[in-house]
Amino acid sequence: MGERIDILGAGLSGLAAATILAQAGKEVHVHEIRKDSGSRFDGDFQGIENWTSNVDFFDEMREWGLNPDEFKSNGFDIIDLIHPDDVITNPKTIGDAFRVVERGTDEHCIDQGFKRMAIAAGANIHYEVKVDPKTCDIIAAGPKDSSAIAFGEIFHTDHANHVAFQLNDKLAPGAYSYLIIIDGIGLICTCLWRQQKKSGRYLNETIAWYDEHYELNRKPIKRVGGKGDFSLPKKYIHENKIYVGEAGGLQDFMWGFGMRYAITSGVLAAKSILDECDYEVEVRKKLVPLIKVSAINRFLMNRVGDRGFKMVARYWMRDQKKKGDGLRFMKWIYQPGIMRKALWPIVKKSMLRKKSLDDGRVVYRMPFRKPLKRDSWEPSQKAEQVGIQWKNVRKEGANLSFSASDAEN
Repeated sequence: MGERIDILGAGLSGLAAATILAQAGKEVHVHEIRKDSGSRFDGDFQGIENWTSNVDFFDEMREWGLNPDEFKSNGFDIIDLIHPDDVITNPKTIGDAFRVVERGTDEHCIDQGFKRMAIAAGANIHYEVKVDPKTCDIIAAGPKDSSAIAFGEIFHTDHANHVAFQLNDKLAPGAYSYLIIIDGIGLICTCLWRQQKKSGRYLNETIAWYDEHYELNRKPIKRVGGKGDFSLPKKYIHENKIYVGEAGGLQDFMWGFGMRYAITSGVLAAKSILDECDYEVEVRKKLVPLIKVSAINRFLMNRVGDRGFKMVARYWMRDQKKKGDGLRFMKWIYQPGIMRKALWPIVKKSMLRKKSLDDGRVVYRMPFRKPLKRDSWEPSQKAEQVGIQWKNVRKEGANLSFSASDAEN
């Protein structure tokens, strides 16, 4: 590769790579089809996990030359864990189990923080341009297909900062819902790992549940949504192009966390270009084992309903009582032990489908699963009221930031 490096995509992975390369004196050009970094999002909150490594991720970022002070983040050492039977317990740790950041184009968002770092390092970012991927050295584009979707509502609230995580197969088929409140702004989101008609009813039912159990004094602002595409490629370098972040399938199959993988893969891609490591080797050593374990966990979660979710929640709390730290359970979940390794051939064959992509790569992708009989139920009266409230708010100009014909109730 020559002195000029071209990167397709100005998301976290592309900008992380651009920053490291520009700091090393390379001429870096980042090409983004959207108008700005973070414009794919609309002010929704997302979490950066701190359990897949013994090193705090922000400390790791600083070692790489990235500055997490460039964006706003809120660390949490305790959450509400909501069981399927509405019991609430509290996993907790010493330090930050995870951090919440905001995605979008506002100055305090993580996307803009990474943009500032790249520009300060000397990278050139070109927005609203479409370039041929064949002309780029690093591919950092976002997802194209859907393996799962998430719907959420952002609202004003006078509730204190808070995070709640809920395992409930009715409200979030095969997955989870969550509540995040940061400085007077809240997000309630439900994730669907089984394809549904009128998906908005799940969000309405989820909001109704949180309204009933928390004093939110909720005033809706807008509704947001997104998709995740989960796959494992055969190779992470294809035709001399390095695939990072979501473009490389570097996503957590279990909980959907992706920012840590995205940033890490961007840094490894830059170091590989600088001849400081072999990207293919490092990704397979540091990230792929975690992703495989998350896929195995997803396979197991797909096959249990609320009874299985309750078992997980109970075990989590027993483990915390025994070891004195709720984060230890999450670390254990991501350990590629003998039993999980033995399950991998079964998971790969039964849950993933081989697919040839337009760029010639071959991936093993998780398709959007079909609904189950238990996904059919009538909405509650409170959920219907939530739906009516949203329709009225939307008539007044509230924004719906995702397009889905079946998203409305």
